[in-house]
This record gives sequence, structure tokens and C-alpha cells, in this order.
Amino acid sequence: MIDGIKNLLKDQMGKSIESLKYQITKIRTGRASANVLDGISVDYYGTPTPIKQVGQISTPEARLLQIQPFDKSLISAIEKSIIAANIGLTPSNDGNLIRLPFPALTEERRKEQVKDLKKIGEDAKIAIRNVRRDQNEVVKKGEKDKKISEDDSKKFQDEIQKVTDEYIKQVDKIIGDKESEILKV
Repeated sequence: MIDGIKNLLKDQMGKSIESLKYQITKIRTGRASANVLDGISVDYYGTPTPIKQVGQISTPEARLLQIQPFDKSLISAIEKSIIAANIGLTPSNDGNLIRLPFPALTEERRKEQVKDLKKIGEDAKIAIRNVRRDQNEVVKKGEKDKKISEDDSKKFQDEIQKVTDEYIKQVDKIIGDKESEILKV
């Protein structure tokens, strides 16, 4: 029973970690990253299409993204989509490609980013703790229904806590690494 619970815990908590990693890729660190364009769609002949599917995205410099549309007629649509997404970047186009310069982050903006980052981290920890709570309830129900002994119940709950602590440490490490990346000037 404990192996099944541990596998379920690791699977669900692993999903929380993956979600955290995905969410923090959208936080700007002052360096150009194509991840800021995730979730932005362009009207491609009446169909909302992700930017990554309508053009080639490159990073020629540390603070510059370039989007080379596969179809030049989409340049203005891509530009409008980026502006509408309100990601804090101002696109410029020269008729062939779109440039997205990443301004250097101010100290105030860095602190704001760190605050947002910590909130995302806390949300991930809450999700992990919710998984722990749910599995502890399964164990307690098994004890109540006399399917497992009180000693086994205590042992299972200790194991669940150990797994939870492992994943909380992972969240702290991921958040700490990203925080130092943001604060690095």
C-alpha cells in the first residue's frame, strides 16, 4: 500500500514541480528568452496560432529576440498580438522581421519579479501540501476502516511527510536559483 501511495505522491508532486518550472520561465530576468512568447497567439487566417508556429524565433544578442515570420503578411498581426499580450516589450519591425529588445531590469522591477516568483513558489508548495493532505486522509481512512494498523498508519504518514519535504526542498532550490538569476545585474 505504501508503495502505491508513494508512487502517487511522487507523480502528483512531480506535476507540481513541472508546473512551477513552466511558470517561472515566463518571468523575465533581463535576458532574452523565447518563453515570454508562450501563450501568445496570432490570428493566422482566422485561426489563433501560437507565435512559435508562424515564425522562426532567434536570440542574436543577450537582450534581443527576433521573429522571422514564415509568411511576411503576418508581420503586423504578430506585432499586434505581442502588444495586446502586454508582456512589457515593445516590438519593432523592418518589414522582414520583428525585433523585441529586452530592456535592462531596474532594481524596483527586479524586486517586483522576485515577489511574483515567491508567490508562484508558495502556490507550488500549497499544491504539494494538498497532495500530502489527500494521501494522509487515505491512510487515516484505511486505519479507521481497520485495513491498516495504527502503527502502520503512523509509519505511512511519516513516509508521506518525508516525500513532501523532498519536494518542498526542490521548490525552494528552483525558486532560489531563479531569484539569484533575477537579482544578478
